[in-house]
Amino acid sequence: MGLGQGPGRDHLSASPAGPIFDAYHAVRARLPRPTAGGACTPVDTLADIADRFDTFLLDAFGVLNVGETPIPGARDRVHALRDAGKRVLIVSNAAGLPHAALMEKYDGMGMGFAPEDVITSRMALTNALADAPPTRWAAMATSGAGLEDLAPTLLRDDPAAYDAAEGFLLIGSADWTDARQALLEASLRAHPRPVHVGNPDIAAPREDAPSREPGHWAHRLADATGVAPVFHGKPFAGIYDLAFARSGDAGRTVMVGDSLHTDILGAQVAGVASALITSHGILRDHDVAAGIALSGIRPDYVVRTT
Repeated sequence: MGLGQGPGRDHLSASPAGPIFDAYHAVRARLPRPTAGGACTPVDTLADIADRFDTFLLDAFGVLNVGETPIPGARDRVHALRDAGKRVLIVSNAAGLPHAALMEKYDGMGMGFAPEDVITSRMALTNALADAPPTRWAAMATSGAGLEDLAPTLLRDDPAAYDAAEGFLLIGSADWTDARQALLEASLRAHPRPVHVGNPDIAAPREDAPSREPGHWAHRLADATGVAPVFHGKPFAGIYDLAFARSGDAGRTVMVGDSLHTDILGAQVAGVASALITSHGILRDHDVAAGIALSGIRPDYVVRTT
């Protein structure tokens, strides 16, 4: 099976760069254009480039953890970078959980991040909507996501809730189904309204198989309805603006991630260096060189592991 096939999980295919890569490549027209990119210099770990940067922006999934499981050595690497005087921030498309829940997760992994060290696509979304006129939003999200002030209506199985909304926020898709997607698409075809996506990821690496994330459903509804979603998070600029507001300077900064189309492309959009992790996450067990060649997205460094 390919991406998006199966009951809420994606299954690997024989594609050289992997099915998740192929899914991103299929929607490249909705993503920023890549720059000429970097030299793809191979290195073993982030320790090999630590002296070249003052600030490390780390993706979470595929860099620090896979699902709920920490990547071996990631905790020690984070602490070693801090001990060397580096500023270490998480820049993640994790929109589905409240910030306190994310902090509890990273604390449980022993990462030692302060709340202000974690920048998420949910923050980019709420920041972008802060000056928007009052809107009756309805949300793709799980119960307990802490969205009551922003979108008091969580989309479930009642068609009336879809039709009553003035706009939609796609934030967390753990409970989303094909049937709910069909309701959303039907409502948008009948009455087009704004769609904002709080997590542009198409998939995220987990212990058993990649999950289908809000970006997957957003591109699907765009194809089905012609409504163009507005994306907040990597690879789009807003989340990096928030990161630089925290780090104080975009100079001597590297973005570290496992995805060419979010982390590496996002680094190019933000004008910072990039490092692609290959032993975990999206490109694990796939042809990294083929993915770089097909996408034209060239990282500065290709790193075996964190």
